[in-house]
Amino acid sequence: MIGTRGTGILIKVGMAQFRVATAPARMMTFALGSCVGIVLYDPVSKIGGLAHVMHPNSERVRNNINKAKFVDTVVELMLSRMAKKGALRSRIKAKIFGGAKMFQSISASPGVIQIGEENVKATREELARRNIPIVAESIGGTKGRTVFFDVTSGRVTVRDAQNKEEKF
Repeated sequence: MIGTRGTGILIKVGMAQFRVATAPARMMTFALGSCVGIVLYDPVSKIGGLAHVMHPNSERVRNNINKAKFVDTVVELMLSRMAKKGALRSRIKAKIFGGAKMFQSISASPGVIQIGEENVKATREELARRNIPIVAESIGGTKGRTVFFDVTSGRVTVRDAQNKEEKF
């Protein structure tokens, strides 16, 4: 969904989606709980991407057609789309958000996979594998987050469920 507010275009990125844009666009994704928001940004070309990923690995899920749903497949999709717009991989930096434990009572049970922690771990590994440095993050905890990404400046504002904001 695309809308306008203030300067530039506001691009909304839903769960299991990603988008790539150029300045002066702004992007946002709502309600990152155990999901991870991945921001990739080339500060020279002012080209950026935002993904809202649900799972760490496409090979562990039967319904894996949507490549934007998984850490292991979305990063390459974002990098390719950014390169087509003129970004250079060597300049791209990452910021990551989310990966919370949303259901404490369930997470205390033995044998329960912590999907938030797994998403964060997979994100770190995928970015490291591609030599993309993580320059900022707000991960873990027990609260959902909404991410606002300004493609012009590369700045990210994160708002939690209590409307507390942090800037990255």
